[in-house]
Amino acid sequence: MGLTAALVHLATALAIGLLLGLEREHDNARDSSRPAGSRTFPLIALAGAVSAALGPVALGVALGAVAVLVIAWYLRSGEPGATTEIAAITAFLLGALAWQRPELAVPVGVVVAVLLAAKRPLHRFARKVVSDQDVRDAMILFVVAFVVLPLLPNRPLGPYGVLNPARVWWLVVAVTVLGWAGYVAARAFGQRWGLLVTGFAGGFVSGSATTAVLGHRYREAGAAAMPGAVAVNLATLVQMVAVTAVASPPVALRLLPAAGAGAVVLLAEVAWLVWHHGPAQDEDAVTGRPMSVKAALSLAAVLVLFLVLTRAAAEWLGGGGVVAAGAVGGLADAHAAAIAAASLAPQSISVHTAVVACGAALATNTVVKLVLATATGGPGFAWRLAAWLAPAVAAVALGMTW
Repeated sequence: MGLTAALVHLATALAIGLLLGLEREHDNARDSSRPAGSRTFPLIALAGAVSAALGPVALGVALGAVAVLVIAWYLRSGEPGATTEIAAITAFLLGALAWQRPELAVPVGVVVAVLLAAKRPLHRFARKVVSDQDVRDAMILFVVAFVVLPLLPNRPLGPYGVLNPARVWWLVVAVTVLGWAGYVAARAFGQRWGLLVTGFAGGFVSGSATTAVLGHRYREAGAAAMPGAVAVNLATLVQMVAVTAVASPPVALRLLPAAGAGAVVLLAEVAWLVWHHGPAQDEDAVTGRPMSVKAALSLAAVLVLFLVLTRAAAEWLGGGGVVAAGAVGGLADAHAAAIAAASLAPQSISVHTAVVACGAALATNTVVKLVLATATGGPGFAWRLAAWLAPAVAAVALGMTW
C-alpha cells in the first residue's frame, strides 16, 4: 500500500471515530462518569487502523487492551447501560476495517452513528408504540422469513408447474412485511396525525378493511375522514408495484407509469382535502393485525389457489381468461390476484396481459371498497369517495396504455 493510500485509510478511521465520539459526548454531556467522547473515540478508531496495519497479532493484542479498558469504564460508571462501552469497541473494529476496506467502514460507521443518535425515538418506539403482541408478531415474521423460507424447495411443483414453494412463501413474506410495517406506522403516528396516516398505513394491511373502518369514522368525523379514505388507495397502488416487483420485475416496470400517474392524482387530492378540511385526530381506527401464523397460511393458500386458477385460465382461455381471473381475484384480494398474474409473465403469458390482469384486479377491488363504504359510511360517503377516486382510476387506465 502506498503512502497516500495509507494516509487516506488512517484519515477514514479518524473521521469515523470522530463522528462516533461527537455523538457519544453529546449524549453523555450530563454524565461525567463516561470518559469516552470526541477525543477518545478517534484515538480508539486510529488505534484499530494502526494495529490492523501492523498485523494480526498486534490487532488481537490491541483489541484485548481496548476490551479491558472498556470493562474498567463500565465498572467505574456503575450503570446498567453499556452503549458507550460497546460503541468504543465498535469504533476500534471500524478503525481496523477502515485500514482494509474503507469503502465498507464508512457506511457502517454512519449506520452506527445514526443508531446511537436515535436513542430517544427507539426507546419511545419500544416502550410506548410496540406492544408485547407486536413483538410476538415480529418474532413470527422472523421465523417465517429466516427459518421456514430456506427449508422450502425452490423448484416448480404441482399443476402446470406453477407452484414453487420457496417463491410462494417469499411472496407471502413480502406482502406480510408491507402489512406489518403499515400496521406499526399506524400505531406510531395514527393518534398524532389522525385518520390520514391511519388510512394510508392501514391500506398496507387491508385496503378493504381500512375503508370499512373509515366509513364508520365518517359517521362521527364527517368530511375529515375523507383524506384517509382516499389515502387507502394510494397505499394500494404502492403495494401493487412492490409485490409485483417481487413476482416479476418486468410487470412492475410496466405498471409503474400507471401506478405513478394514479399516485400523483391521489396525492394531489389528499393534499387538497387536508388543506380544506384539516387532519382529524383519531385513537381507535387501527386495523386488524397483519401478522399471525393463520394469516400467513391463509395468504399462502390464496396465492396457491390464484396461481393455479390463473394458469388454468391462461391454458384454457388465453389472455382473456387471465384478465377475467384477475378481475374475479380482485374481489377477494387485489394484490394476491396481481401476484398470480405477474408470476406467469413472461414465461406463460405476455407482460402486457399480466399488466391488464393487474388493472382488472385493481378495478374490481375498488368496487369492493365502494360497496364497503356504502355499507359502513352510507351512500353519501360512498358517492364522495367514488368522485375522488374517479380521476385516479382514469389516470391509472391512461397510464396502462403507455
